[in-house]
Amino acid sequence: MKQAAFEAQHRAFWQQCEERINELENHRSDHSESFAAAFRQLCHHLAIARHRGYSPHLTDYLNQLNWRGHQLLYRRPSATWQGLSHFIGRQFPIAVRQHKGFITLAGSMMLVPALMLIALLQWQPDWIHYLSDGSQIKQYEAMYDPTAAHIGRARQADTNVEMFGFYIRNNIGVAFRTFATGIVFTLGSVFFLVFNGFFFGIVAGHLTAIGYTQPFWTFVIAHAAFEITAIVIAGAAGIKLGFAVLAPAHLRRLDALKQSATEVVPLLYGLTIMLIIAAFIEAFWSSNSSIAPGLKYLSGAVLWCLVISYFVCCGRRHKPSQLFETKRDRNHEPHLP
Repeated sequence: MKQAAFEAQHRAFWQQCEERINELENHRSDHSESFAAAFRQLCHHLAIARHRGYSPHLTDYLNQLNWRGHQLLYRRPSATWQGLSHFIGRQFPIAVRQHKGFITLAGSMMLVPALMLIALLQWQPDWIHYLSDGSQIKQYEAMYDPTAAHIGRARQADTNVEMFGFYIRNNIGVAFRTFATGIVFTLGSVFFLVFNGFFFGIVAGHLTAIGYTQPFWTFVIAHAAFEITAIVIAGAAGIKLGFAVLAPAHLRRLDALKQSATEVVPLLYGLTIMLIIAAFIEAFWSSNSSIAPGLKYLSGAVLWCLVISYFVCCGRRHKPSQLFETKRDRNHEPHLP
């Protein structure tokens, strides 16, 4: 077969492959496995072009397509990042929306006590002595004193990385307790959600009442968007486990528990990522007293808006790629979905 006839017969297929490769490289599609059959056909065409001595222009073009296709199919790190991108961009926010009832319940258990105590301590500041012991009050006053050299826990300027690790361990520990104890008929998760709400309300209400508003709120506002949201999600996951034990419906309790545990796995993976982000912000941004308070408030507002928008919008408009037809053409060359 002459080169002109060979090109005329297969040009449309090559163009489809090139478009699909561009799509995969630009992360507009995450199904590189479906490209495998077309890639094998491309290899076959390249071998024919070389064997018949077709022009360097054609063989170079086919060789370039084959090389790019090989990179997509066999480069393992890209598959790993592709899976992580799929989870963050679609699976996690979808899982959160699927459990919005439990998350709303958990958020109320944490938010309502916090707001009540903040309001109460603005009206009756002296009630702090009934709600917390004196040594703990002094500790938090020292941490957020406007005249202090550092905001939050006392530390040296070169220990940000160490504090990053500390915050990860502390945050994940809190979230794990809030989640795991929910298996006891939801009681553990309910307790830790309410306790965390009361604790935050006491600290925030007292520091606001004594005039330490700026040091405290500029410290917590940014990383709280990720940390508080993650703890609420952990509590919701724990409550779901507890409900499976309390009300297994038509299943045995053990089967209902296994099913619920499987369903909350994406929540646990996602909240772990959120807690790592929160720890990073807390270690490197929140505790930096050289940053202007207005910038911290602005960054906190932006992060809260981003977190809310992420859970509301992400993963809603995903559709399978329809670039290739599902039927094969008359030459039996593979067409990808």
